[in-house]
Amino acid sequence: MQDASLRVGDGELVAIIGPNGAGKTSLVNCISGVYRPSQGQVQFEGKDITRLRPAARTRLGIARTFQNIALFKGMTVLDNLLIGRHFRQRTGLFTGGFYYGLGEREEIAERKVVEEIIDFLEIEHIRKKIVHTLPYGLQKRVELARALALEPKLLLLDEPMAGMNNEEKEDMARFILDVNEEKGTSILMIEHDMGVVMDLSHRIYVLNFGRKIAEGTPEEVRGNDEVQLAYLGAEAKPAPAAAGT
Repeated sequence: MQDASLRVGDGELVAIIGPNGAGKTSLVNCISGVYRPSQGQVQFEGKDITRLRPAARTRLGIARTFQNIALFKGMTVLDNLLIGRHFRQRTGLFTGGFYYGLGEREEIAERKVVEEIIDFLEIEHIRKKIVHTLPYGLQKRVELARALALEPKLLLLDEPMAGMNNEEKEDMARFILDVNEEKGTSILMIEHDMGVVMDLSHRIYVLNFGRKIAEGTPEEVRGNDEVQLAYLGAEAKPAPAAAGT
């Protein structure tokens, strides 16, 4: 991957697009800490976090979902979300051994946050369901809920609508927009559905073979000839005919 720098401002919803193998997920893995770039830096809120482990980046306020669902499928929806709150807990081994007092207050506070997310994403009816029994689209929504349980400042979404039908995509698009607008969360999203990308994004970056080939507003990217050739499958425009032919 070369010259693939990008920026996500406060409250922005930015998309990364490009053909399969363009390096989109690799770039998100560098941001989340799964990969470490061989050159360049990853900065968050003005700090160099290139060498921080994923857990440390989570504590700073970076959360993500995955292209392939990464939930605890033998547990309930509620338990998956509570696990997402684990890093926020301050109760130590000794004080945590006593439920009443600090441990009780902390658990009540964490459950309140989780219940608010459950209401926000309209998954009250499945809160006690085992994850693997749920339809695919609802599992993707639960994964979004678990990421939100981390209270991220920056949310990384890796193909949040992959494999969904049109109704499920509409629901997910609405929730993503609500997360961005109502919660003010900055979002960096990889998505192949161009309709969704063009409707939701403030800005778009386009990758091809590990190289950034375009960036701009949806309108600017839509009209870019190189993007149409590399990603949208359009043919190159023919050269104008010579005068007199």
